[in-house]
Amino acid sequence: MTTNTQRSSTLIELIASGNNEAPALLAPGAKALTYGGLRALVTRTRAVLNAHGIGRNDRVAIVLPNGPHMAAAFIAVASSATAAPLNPAYKADEFKFYLEDLHAKALMVEAGSTSPALAVARALGIAIITLHPQDADGAGAFTLEAEGAGSCTSGPAEPNDIALILHTSGTTSRPKIVPLTQTNISVSAGNIAATLALGATDCGLNIMPLFHIHGLMAGLLAPLSAGGRVFCTPGFNALRFFAWMEESRPTWYTAVPTMHQAILARAAQHRDMISRHPLRFIRSSSSSMPPQVIAELGQTFGTAVIEAYGMTEAAHQMASNPLHGTRKPGSVGLAAGPELAIMAADGNLLKPGETGEIVIRGANVTAGYEANPQANASAFTNGWFRTGDQGTMDDEGYVSLTGRLKEIINRGGEKISPREVDEVLMDHPAIRQAVVFAMKHDKLGEDVAAAVVLREGVSATEADIRQFVGQKLAPYKVPRKVLFMEQIPLGATGKLQRIGLAAKLGLE
Repeated sequence: MTTNTQRSSTLIELIASGNNEAPALLAPGAKALTYGGLRALVTRTRAVLNAHGIGRNDRVAIVLPNGPHMAAAFIAVASSATAAPLNPAYKADEFKFYLEDLHAKALMVEAGSTSPALAVARALGIAIITLHPQDADGAGAFTLEAEGAGSCTSGPAEPNDIALILHTSGTTSRPKIVPLTQTNISVSAGNIAATLALGATDCGLNIMPLFHIHGLMAGLLAPLSAGGRVFCTPGFNALRFFAWMEESRPTWYTAVPTMHQAILARAAQHRDMISRHPLRFIRSSSSSMPPQVIAELGQTFGTAVIEAYGMTEAAHQMASNPLHGTRKPGSVGLAAGPELAIMAADGNLLKPGETGEIVIRGANVTAGYEANPQANASAFTNGWFRTGDQGTMDDEGYVSLTGRLKEIINRGGEKISPREVDEVLMDHPAIRQAVVFAMKHDKLGEDVAAAVVLREGVSATEADIRQFVGQKLAPYKVPRKVLFMEQIPLGATGKLQRIGLAAKLGLE
């Protein structure tokens, strides 16, 4: 990591590390947008926004397809105002909720967009900013056509300004607004770059969505903070992954476990390409990766697999297995940026080996949810942010997750960690993918259920699988119900979501 990265407290400083002529953004079939071009684009964007009454801390909802224009637009908007990236797949009612909840001042869409967000924004009186791609100037280059006028706080964003607004997933309650400052995201990008020893010669292949904290921070800002380059894809597609790898010649990529598993399923057909373009490492985050998959992925690509631990409220990274040093499969590694501890329910910090809630504090952590004093009162204790994750820390500082507190299955008072059962299921030779979740039970309250995807050409029965788990775990942890599926439903960011899965699969 460069010295510039360590000192960055704004996005403007963050993208200052790359040489003017060095490539910053790449895309399939496109010429590179250089760091000089990116910095000039940020300056032009600020001038347009300011001229139309949009400045520091004004919120711009961004609804763009994944790719270089989304990457460049996010950086340009977040350097001058507050970026609020939204999932382009939302329906009209979802856009209405988010645009109102955000108090968006403007909506940015691409020319020719048919997104329902446009009609919603017009009905709400929100100004429209239209992005016109200028690919001849490099991947992600654009001009803007904007509506509206008025006064604003102009100029480049300052360290305490809000750079990015995201909502929590809201699986069990109304989504909460997470404001992240320029300092929060700049520090976090530097933390990730330091963990991975990113430099100017690195090229990241980004397959993560850029409306999600993982893609924005690890996929985009971390490599740029180190003067490296990012190959921006239109989004994850396992059938196109290896062609993108051939074109971009990346040194690394980051993804969620379900994406890694889809890549693994096709890797055997691309062994020559994998050997021609060796990766320095592979990173996994956003949900737990079964140790079996970590081992198979590392063996297939002949490289280190770095499992990291992140969440939106921490501007992504909290802990990571080290690139150089001991990596412990099944652990999310050592604190990698913020301070990290294990806390008891009463607010006292626990000793190594004791199980409790993972808590964090540091310069990358949000100061609190917006307009939600009740959530903030329960989320912060003695200056520590409570992650909602249960886990332990060993004597060497390595953290292991035992599950989300909300996902722990309470079977008549017996507490079951879904992840523990996941890992046993993944040892079954016929199972390629598994996710364990709670289903309702009339007398016990909850019971254990599992959805599994079998390996191609292999068969197994529910009785086989239950017997296999029963040989390794106590009877109360054995799934009462096993569903066989061709594909397990995923959330918008490609993650398996345990909460609500029973209803989604017709078990409630």
